[in-house]
Amino acid sequence: MRRVKMGQLPELPYSVEEAVNRLRVNVSFAGNDVRRIMVISTVPDEGKSFVTMHLWRQMAGAGSPSLLLDADMRKSVLLSDYGIEAEDKQPLKGTTHYLASDALELEDVIYHTEIEGGDILPNADNVINPSLLIEGERFEQLLKSASEKYRYVFIDAPPLDLVSDGELIGSHCDGAILVIHAGSTPKRLIRNSVRQLERANCPLLGVVLNRVEASKGGYYGKRYGGKYYGKYYVTEEADKN
Repeated sequence: MRRVKMGQLPELPYSVEEAVNRLRVNVSFAGNDVRRIMVISTVPDEGKSFVTMHLWRQMAGAGSPSLLLDADMRKSVLLSDYGIEAEDKQPLKGTTHYLASDALELEDVIYHTEIEGGDILPNADNVINPSLLIEGERFEQLLKSASEKYRYVFIDAPPLDLVSDGELIGSHCDGAILVIHAGSTPKRLIRNSVRQLERANCPLLGVVLNRVEASKGGYYGKRYGGKYYGKYYVTEEADKN
């Protein structure tokens, strides 16, 4: 299996690291049957890819073999945001390549990283309409095979409010974590996201209230990358009021 390096994975401030650790612990309480976890948001720029990356990193680092599966096939940001490239300098193949070609094996698109127990299946080529790829049997088999090999498969999915991809992906998952931008995402859209997950028969494991400013009562308020990332936690259900 080939290896990739992540050139832009900075060390997090202590408070943010602890917040992600709290999320990791809560996820571990979800039960042994919860293996395929979709991390999703309602609208863009709520921090779902950040949450997915660091939850995967911490879970693997804690001894639970984990795969980060990039299923945001329309507008993936993981490769560019985290400087991910192959150690052998050859082009990467990823999610869309695998789903569109029967000639590729899963081992051809999964890569080892410098994180022990943490592998990644990136999306190296965005497509205009991945719905047909998600609806195909190959996507279902991908998740089945991955969840047999890894304790956790964390799936970075596109926002629910934009396209149907997230709902389709959720129908193959054991649960979802909904990332909400504190004080920004309208409640009506959040309620609609919860309904979409229910329609997909994807249990809502909890919510992550993201970017909470310390002045507004968040537990953590350190700045990271010019934005606040704080008050990470998982609740039993999203606020439906």
